[in-house]
Amino acid sequence: MNIIDNHQPTAKLQALDAAHHLHPFTDTAQINARGTRVITQANGVYLTDSDGHKLLDGMAGLWCVNIGYGRTELANTAARQMSQLPYYNTFFQTSHPPVIELASLLARLAPGDLNRVFLAGSGSEANDTNIRFVRHYWASLGKPDKSVIIARKNGYHGSTIGAASLGGMSAMHAQGGMPIPGIEHISQPYWYREGGDSSPEEFGLACARELEETIERLGEENVAAFIAEPVQGAGGVIIPPETYWPGIQRICDAHEILLIVDEVICGFGRTGNWFGCQTFDIRPDIITIAKGMSSGYQPIGGSIIREEIAEVFADRGGEFNHGYTYSGHPVACAVACENLRILEEEDIVGNVANVTAPYLREKWLSLGDHPLVGEARIIGMMGALELTPEKSSRKPFAGEEGAAGLICREHSFSNGLVMRHVGDKMIISPPLVISRSEIDELVEMAHKSLDQAYADLKQQGLMQVSR
Repeated sequence: MNIIDNHQPTAKLQALDAAHHLHPFTDTAQINARGTRVITQANGVYLTDSDGHKLLDGMAGLWCVNIGYGRTELANTAARQMSQLPYYNTFFQTSHPPVIELASLLARLAPGDLNRVFLAGSGSEANDTNIRFVRHYWASLGKPDKSVIIARKNGYHGSTIGAASLGGMSAMHAQGGMPIPGIEHISQPYWYREGGDSSPEEFGLACARELEETIERLGEENVAAFIAEPVQGAGGVIIPPETYWPGIQRICDAHEILLIVDEVICGFGRTGNWFGCQTFDIRPDIITIAKGMSSGYQPIGGSIIREEIAEVFADRGGEFNHGYTYSGHPVACAVACENLRILEEEDIVGNVANVTAPYLREKWLSLGDHPLVGEARIIGMMGALELTPEKSSRKPFAGEEGAAGLICREHSFSNGLVMRHVGDKMIISPPLVISRSEIDELVEMAHKSLDQAYADLKQQGLMQVSR
């Protein structure tokens, strides 16, 4: 039996990694010069690296390990399924029990009449599916010109060509000829940095109105859908003002525009409800899912589609010339079913809403008093700290964006906490199973990291305001 040796010397692992492994979203020369951090084990909310250092994973992997590490039930489920049916496709008029069970389970858990499921291998693939789906849907209704999809600047919907085009991240668009045609972007509801002198409520309404203005400019007959995350995760945990989503919902309803809600991060308990659309009272036509669906134990994603939309598509659309080899992979589906069973039976989402998220909120917001923090914000189990040289003005640092955040992140890792930086924002998204004592530990390490970063920034003369 070939078992990967997790106990080789760190230097050997780093050398092999540098020689053969290309990392995502990484400067290859830089990481090879520094050497990678090699994670070898995980349990609960903790990681262990190849040197034996323990880290509290404040990011749940990549926003995904909702039930925590080391749940042997999922490993046993995968092993049983591999023994019984390790793979079969869902093409050619075939199906299998795990994909049937998962689709039924997702339809039950999803709100409203979101009742039909198209499965993929990731959130990126699912959002590529959504592009194809909404365009074919309108064409099936005799409206082929209704094809433009509106998204948001600094939104994130994946990194394939289609999904990255939907996303509004300029650094991604600078590589690979993106965005593809037929994608438009409007402003994000990021009051802290872009709201100016307006109140959050005024700013939220203004951002929503920009959607309506864009629809009117393009012509309603040309616009297929609007896509957005309930909370922008990779953009920096940007929580929209309370006025934003009601405005967006009204506009989509009034203009016959499909509303796609990207729940890849927010879904399966992250905001304190099963889905972020429930937290913000959104009525989507399609939701994108991945990450927490399997808690990252297997790669899987998908789209859940409103019954009325799916019926039109099925009745008039003919063959949908789209799909993936691993759409509805039996092992991934079985593991996702077991993960969702655990979330339900252990009432993990309810515990987040009623116990741990309120506790984390109280502790996290206290970090807003730190002299380096301009704003602390949080919803459910996802939070952000805006680092600033001047609290009163909300202005950024004069130097290169992200320099302060990187300094804080490096201290955070050294202190045993995985806390991510997005520019000069520090963000967290811990496993949903984190306990109150572990929350205390997380916040204590975050505070220590802020103290150290503040001292470094002052010593290096970087506490200067951008003019």
